[in-house]
Amino acid sequence: MSLGSFIKKQFIDVLQWNEETEGVLAWRFPMQDFEIQNGAILNVRESQVAVFVNEGKIADVFGPGTHKLTTQTLPLLTNLKNWDKLFDSPFKSDVYYFSTRVQTGRKWGTPQPITIRDKDFDMIRVRAFGMYSYRIADARTFFTEISGTREIYTRDEVEDQLRGILMSSMASSLGGANVPFLDMAANQALMAQEVKDGLAQAFSRYGVGLDEFNVASISLPEELQAALDERISAGMKGGLGADKMSGYTKFQVANAIPLAAQNEGGMAGIGAGLGAGLSIGQVMAQSMGGALQQPAPAPPPAPAEEPIEARLEKLKGLLDKGLISPADYDGAKAELLKKLIG
Repeated sequence: MSLGSFIKKQFIDVLQWNEETEGVLAWRFPMQDFEIQNGAILNVRESQVAVFVNEGKIADVFGPGTHKLTTQTLPLLTNLKNWDKLFDSPFKSDVYYFSTRVQTGRKWGTPQPITIRDKDFDMIRVRAFGMYSYRIADARTFFTEISGTREIYTRDEVEDQLRGILMSSMASSLGGANVPFLDMAANQALMAQEVKDGLAQAFSRYGVGLDEFNVASISLPEELQAALDERISAGMKGGLGADKMSGYTKFQVANAIPLAAQNEGGMAGIGAGLGAGLSIGQVMAQSMGGALQQPAPAPPPAPAEEPIEARLEKLKGLLDKGLISPADYDGAKAELLKKLIG
């Protein structure tokens, strides 16, 4: 190099990163035709880490603080280059800054349902959504495994990779957790904890620390949810037997109560509705019992219509138990009283 070329070179005496752009995780200090002056100041803010890279290899890492760059403060880099310590400008390396701030409010979700084995419902497909936060915990690992020598590496870029890790870890964690779907749905914190442990370990391999992870909702695909609702409502986990039909009958009768209030005559026909519901349930139970080679009992005689006084008492009992609203009660009571007075 000629003396003129050397003099024309520009020397950097202060290195710092102001993080002007939101969402940038790694930034390379512009070094083209520049050299770092011996004794230059390296400013690293509290939420940053600076990494010196020489020919693609990490030479030194600096944490928060103000550092004076000399051959004494860069022992590893100096040893690699074998520079003469009397040379005025020995540092010609790349300097990368990394943001170590916690990246909060990041959304995650399962684009496709995850199939898991469930002890209650055999094989089911689960969808889940929530939020998580993370930060760069190990800049050295993050540089070598993810960001590399790019000038800028953004949050969106790293999250494309993290989503794949998240989905893989979630499928593995849920599949091996042996936690019933009903327990996960009822306790989303339990599900989050099951996933978080495995996810934190997977993130750490790339220098990323998982700060928080939560599950906002967990659900089944629409068609599975409809089938599960019917199964849960009927109180069935296995095959349909006569003993299971009693739960199914109760469910059907309970559903008939609000429907009866909307029909002509209001709640006045609730006694007959209950009797009809029980009769239908018993016929269904007999049919299922025959399929299971069990003797079918003779069908009971059609129930006689109850006195209005008795039906009023039943109506009051339903109100006291919270099974019907006061408005339904008042309407049905008025209908029955009309018949009693008439």
